[in-house]
Amino acid sequence: MAGIWAQVALVFALALVASVIAHHYRFSTALVEIVVGMVAGSALGALGYYGAFSVQEPWVKAFAGIGAILLTFLAGAELDPDVFKMKWREAAAIGAASFLLPAIGCWAAAHYLLGWESAPALLAGIALAATSVAVVYTVMMEYGFNRVEYGKTILAACFITDLGTVITLGLVFAPFTWKTLAFVLALGGAFVGLPKITPRAYAIFGGKPSEFEAKFLLFCLMGLGALAVWAGSEAVLPAYLIGMALAGSVGRDAALVKRLRAITIGLLTPFYFVRAGYFVSIPTVLMAPFGVVALLIVEIGAKIVSVYPVARAFNAPHKDAMYTTLLMASGLTFGTISALFGLSNKIIDDAQYSTLVAAIIGTALLPTLIANKFYLPRHLLPKDEAALHTPAHQAEVEEALEDSEIRS
Repeated sequence: MAGIWAQVALVFALALVASVIAHHYRFSTALVEIVVGMVAGSALGALGYYGAFSVQEPWVKAFAGIGAILLTFLAGAELDPDVFKMKWREAAAIGAASFLLPAIGCWAAAHYLLGWESAPALLAGIALAATSVAVVYTVMMEYGFNRVEYGKTILAACFITDLGTVITLGLVFAPFTWKTLAFVLALGGAFVGLPKITPRAYAIFGGKPSEFEAKFLLFCLMGLGALAVWAGSEAVLPAYLIGMALAGSVGRDAALVKRLRAITIGLLTPFYFVRAGYFVSIPTVLMAPFGVVALLIVEIGAKIVSVYPVARAFNAPHKDAMYTTLLMASGLTFGTISALFGLSNKIIDDAQYSTLVAAIIGTALLPTLIANKFYLPRHLLPKDEAALHTPAHQAEVEEALEDSEIRS
């Protein structure tokens, strides 16, 4: 057990380093955790200690998987049903644009530029077209956009994009069987039934120190996740749908959402983001960078060409439209899941997997960093968050720190 505790301590040490860096440079914590994981994996590998963090151990996969499921659920629960009804045309248009052209463009790049066969190239197109709900949601939370109409519309568009990824991946590579039908029926029943059952169960058993509410949600999410994997799908898909279904009840329980968020971001998602970065060998990417750079450029270019005009068509100013576009270009969750699906089913080989995952992680980092640095729509920030992101406030914080150092 000493080895396991040491690995847990390593993950949280890396997460703490990421938090300090993210706070200092005002970057997204999730993105910095990925970078820190990349650097740590390459550094430990160069020293001969790559196994210091056993990324393929079942317990690590379980922690990372639960983190991704809960984060995806919270993203769905943040969707305001009223906003979704009002903005569904915009969300659907942006989400569809974010998937179709980028999938075709990345398939063409993998097939004609990198010389991949049809099946691996198609898988690459599907994986790179996905938008990471995990990355976008963490950015939304850190800036407070998840509480305003603008951020909720982007999260809804992310759902449309990722739904296209999952459906296309299933139609192309996973045969439709009776298991698939059973999963769809169960998910449909949960989508309809849980919004009716959950409030009644909470009214009877909730509000106690036993945390019935959290246990009930975890049971539903893990059960549907297990059913999804059994049917050949992915556990995070039902999480987003159930989050949307419960947005009118669970999503409006601020205290419960806060507790779930503390568990998810404080305990679980460091395993997911650090592990995602740990997989990428920086020396390997530097030795053969063309494939990664080509896929990254094509993905970002295709997202700009497809999403930006749609956002402008819905009367978004240039800065807002670019911010939306760059966030929709951020991949990770479904992209890495699709890549791992391809590797497990021998659709892509190890070298193609490394190239694809490195490009996906690049899409999680570069577009979001550019968006937050140059296109952050400060006028859409909630009032409390807007005050925190002004130069005057930053100067006050630095002055207070200097005063405290002088007194000490």
